[in-house]
Amino acid sequence: MGRLILDRILWAIPTLIAITIATFVIIQLPPGDFATAYIAELIHNGETVDDAEAARIRTEFGLDRPYPIQFFDWIGGIVLRGDFGISFDWQLPVSDLIWERLGLTLLISTLSLLLTWAIAIPIGVYSATRQYSIFDHVFTVLGFLGRGIPDFLLALILMWLGLVYFNFHVGGLHSPEFRDAPWSFAKFLDLLKHLWVPVFVLATGGAAGLLRIMRANMLEELGKPYVETAYAQGLPERRVVWGYPVRVALNPFISTVGWALPALISGDVITAVVLNLPTTGPLLLRALQNQDMYLAGGFILILSVFTIIGTLLSDILLVLTDPRIRHA
Repeated sequence: MGRLILDRILWAIPTLIAITIATFVIIQLPPGDFATAYIAELIHNGETVDDAEAARIRTEFGLDRPYPIQFFDWIGGIVLRGDFGISFDWQLPVSDLIWERLGLTLLISTLSLLLTWAIAIPIGVYSATRQYSIFDHVFTVLGFLGRGIPDFLLALILMWLGLVYFNFHVGGLHSPEFRDAPWSFAKFLDLLKHLWVPVFVLATGGAAGLLRIMRANMLEELGKPYVETAYAQGLPERRVVWGYPVRVALNPFISTVGWALPALISGDVITAVVLNLPTTGPLLLRALQNQDMYLAGGFILILSVFTIIGTLLSDILLVLTDPRIRHA
């Protein structure tokens, strides 16, 4: 176990360095930069920008320096001072912009993930142990519908139903009178009233996919000789099913920690835009659209770190839960 963790950590260091360089390069690949877009917006608004003014703007944003110097200034600030730089678009520290939205993002994503597992695991086990029953067919149809309907479309449907039939606007996480109000118990209750919509929408697609995976894995395990031997010895079904087949069938859930952890930070971007959620996803999308280098780079770097940590956790949990991996 100790050697596994050490190997993963040692591999994580060069991986993170490579990701950091790739992130900076990819952000620079589109034509132009933030200064180009900023100048174009000034011209669109009727202002005159000559070459001297354009050069001054590029110098102000620090975009007139060579790319290697920009990269080392950026990464040096992060490593030495924890400074992710200043957002060109917002003119605010990148860390402040990310952290102020991170709490709500983690709350929504964590609740969605827990609801996804709470739905997928028991239904998948039940469908496998009652194969071809009426409930298995019903859950199969619901699973295909959940996978086929995009999250953003389901969000739009719920918004329409809430507005037309219940006179309740489900967009955002607060009612208009609470959006700019300080935190209070009334604002917290208003948050809970709006919170179920994004949690339900985000959990639906994930639960539908994992349900099918859980069912397929359980069917494979239930047909193996050790399960038949356990039944032949007279062990009760609950003990046989939950004793070992479920543990093995849970491997896909455990292995998804590698991408589930960064997903807690980014959330579902399109769904967040549709529902007007004040989470990190729309902020990342805007940073990429505007080529806000430091904000986009900071986001991608944080997501990369969480991906590496999540992958390490997945490896450790798989070793702990599956003896076949432990003794391989």
